Amino acid sequence: MDLRYSDSDEAFRKELREWLAEAVPAHGSPPDAADWAGRRAYDTGWQRKLYDAGYAGINWPKEYGGRDASLTEQLVYYEESARARAPYIGVNFVGILHGGPTLISEGTDVQKERHIGPILRGEQVWCQGFSEPGAGSDLAALKTRAERDGDHYVLNGHKIWTSFAQVADYCELLVRTDPDARKHRGISWLGIPMGLEGMEIRPLPTLTGEGEFSEVFLENVRVPVDCLVGAENDGWRVTNVTLAFERGTAFATDMVVFQEVMRELAAVAKRVTRNGAAAWEDRSLRAEVGHLAAEVEAVWAMVKYTVSEADRTGVPSVSASGVKLYFTELKQRIGETCMRVLGRATLSREDVDGLPCQSFVYEALQSLSMTIAAGSSQIQRNIISERILGLPREPR
Repeated sequence: MDLRYSDSDEAFRKELREWLAEAVPAHGSPPDAADWAGRRAYDTGWQRKLYDAGYAGINWPKEYGGRDASLTEQLVYYEESARARAPYIGVNFVGILHGGPTLISEGTDVQKERHIGPILRGEQVWCQGFSEPGAGSDLAALKTRAERDGDHYVLNGHKIWTSFAQVADYCELLVRTDPDARKHRGISWLGIPMGLEGMEIRPLPTLTGEGEFSEVFLENVRVPVDCLVGAENDGWRVTNVTLAFERGTAFATDMVVFQEVMRELAAVAKRVTRNGAAAWEDRSLRAEVGHLAAEVEAVWAMVKYTVSEADRTGVPSVSASGVKLYFTELKQRIGETCMRVLGRATLSREDVDGLPCQSFVYEALQSLSMTIAAGSSQIQRNIISERILGLPREPR
C-alpha cells in the first residue's frame, strides 16, 4: 500500500485549501449548543456549500452525486478539513457517514433516488435508531417489533440513544420482523420517516450539556414496506455494513483534529505552572505527551489502512473495529491528560486566561461515551479476537 501523495493529490490539496480558506470564515460561528434549530440550519447549510463546491460525498460514486475521489484524495480531504477547522459534520453525521453509504451498498434504485441526493445536499437529516434499553452492546437482543399488515409494517417498541432524533427527517431503524427466529436472524433494517403518528421523541441531557441523543417511543406506527433496506430478516447483515462504516472512516477527521490537540496541549503545558515552574519542565509529562502524540499518528495510519481496504473491497472490513477501539480509548487518555495539565481551570467550561478550557473539558467529557457508542470496547475486542485473530468464540 503506497500512500505517498502524488502531484495530482497535492494539486487537489491546494484547490481545497484555497476554497476552505474563504468558505470557513464566511460560514460564521456555530450557534449555541442548545439551539437545535440553529444547529440544523448551520450544519445543513455547510453541507449544501460542500455540495455546490463539489466536495460533498468526497468518497461517494459520481453516479450518486459524490466526487468519487481516489484513496489519497480522501485522506487529503480529511486532513485539510480538520486543519482548516471547517464546521463539523454535525447533524449530518448519520446520513453522510453511514446511513447514506449503507443505502448505496444495499438500497434499491428507488431508495437511492429518494435519499442519496437529498442527503448529499443537506436536505435530509438522518438519525440512528439501533440501541434499546435492553439491547445496547448486545444489539441483536433488540425487541422493537415490526408486524406486516398489507403494504405496511406496524411498529411497537422503544429506542434509546437515538442520535439527532429531534431534528431528523429519517431514521435508520432496526426492528424484529420474525420473533420466532434466532435473535440474529429475525432482524430487518428500515429507513423510516420521522414524525409519524404514534412516534414520541424525548431528548436526553448528557454530561456535555448538548442533548444530541433522544429516546424514541413507537406505538402502532405504520411504515410503508418499501422502507425496508435489504431483504426482510436479513437486517443483521445490513447492520454490520452500517457499523463497519460507523467504526472505520467515520472518525477520520477526528484523528487529524487530535494531531492539532496534541500541539495545543504542549503549548498549554508551557504556560501552566507547577511548583514555581512550567508544567512542561516535568520530564514525565513530556514523555507522556510524546507517547500520546505518537499514538495519534499511529491511529491515523490505521485509518489509512482501513480506508485502503474500503477502496479495494467497496465495504470496510472488520479491521474498522480495531480503529474504533484504539481511537476511542486513546481519546479518553488524551482527555485525562488535558484535564490534568489544566488543573483547576477544568472547573470552568469557558476559556479562562486564554486557556482552551472549553474545548479540553468538552473533549474529555465527550470521550467517556465514545467507548460505548458504535459498539462498546468489550464488543470490539470480541470482534477482533474472533474475526481478525481467529481465536475461539466465547462460550454462549
